[in-house]
Amino acid sequence: MRPALLLAGHGTQDPEGVAGFLALAKRLTARTETAGPGLPGVPQADGVPQADGAPAGQIDVAGGFIELSAPPLRDAVSELVDRGHRTLVAVPLMLSAAGHSKGDVPAALARETARHPGLTMRYGRPLGPHPILLNLLAERISAAVQTAGQAAVEPYAVLAVGRGSTDPDANADVCKDARLLWEGRAYAFTETAFVSLARPSVTEGLERCRRLGARRIIVARYFLFPGVLPDRVAAQAAAYAGAHPGLDIRCTDVLGDCDEIAGLVAERYREAIEGDIRMNCDVCQYRTPLPGLAHRVGAPQQPHDHPHDHASHEHHRPAEPAEAIKPAEAIKPAEAIKPAEAIKPIGSANPIGSAEPAEAAPLDAS
Repeated sequence: MRPALLLAGHGTQDPEGVAGFLALAKRLTARTETAGPGLPGVPQADGVPQADGAPAGQIDVAGGFIELSAPPLRDAVSELVDRGHRTLVAVPLMLSAAGHSKGDVPAALARETARHPGLTMRYGRPLGPHPILLNLLAERISAAVQTAGQAAVEPYAVLAVGRGSTDPDANADVCKDARLLWEGRAYAFTETAFVSLARPSVTEGLERCRRLGARRIIVARYFLFPGVLPDRVAAQAAAYAGAHPGLDIRCTDVLGDCDEIAGLVAERYREAIEGDIRMNCDVCQYRTPLPGLAHRVGAPQQPHDHPHDHASHEHHRPAEPAEAIKPAEAIKPAEAIKPAEAIKPIGSANPIGSAEPAEAAPLDAS
């Protein structure tokens, strides 16, 4: 039986963001994969279908959120287990490796392996940085430029705006994305900003663009789906434009549900199956004592309590043993993990990395 694909999302209070996540899950379900049906080392039973309701050549898919939105990740795991799966490949639907993908999702997966004896997990890496995402963002920028309704008299500057994180590595990824976005494209220049948890803010980023001489600025919203934070970016950009009537400031759409994103998720799925996880962990705050953040190396972690997870609000049951995950148990400490060993082979329930609790009070991260 081919391993099922488990999509792990952060969650959003915006129904459009939830709809985008579910639409991508449906798109992935409809994809026909040409890869072999099984994992290396996992015996195949003759005549056994991929999974109940999953035709040959298709991946069985379910998705859930770690907080804020239904369905919770717990329900998605139970759904796949009920369909006969004992091996899942979890892919975090996140654009960079920050606290949620390094800590919250792996903690939730470890909890689910404890709740489902015999279940094993393979954990893929986040979606970005990746050329597919850069090309999509460039397409969204071109679409925003075309709304001007006139030929560009001068190239636009681009302000790439990410969610923001307390993880320096994740913020650096957005800066890297902005630089790669500029390379080979006819923008005046690119700058970076964040809507929460990190600086420069959207307003600070726009002011920097203005002081560098830009009069035409595209605010590129680097988010997968609609949500509170992308809306906040648009509102802050509009407020700045209102205070500076001489500037032409436009916002892009989010990346959204599309074939390109589905193909990238499928690529992450195949990487996890083949053991080809190419992550650079040298500057990860959970492995390396960065200035001011040394206390986070090897810190214990806990999965989020999801508001729609019955285990978190019904009967007030005590926490199960997997609720508190220490680096020495479900996740190896930083010094014990070599880059090639960050993802454990099939047969091990240990997910990637060592991490911290949630970065801050719940914020929409669509």
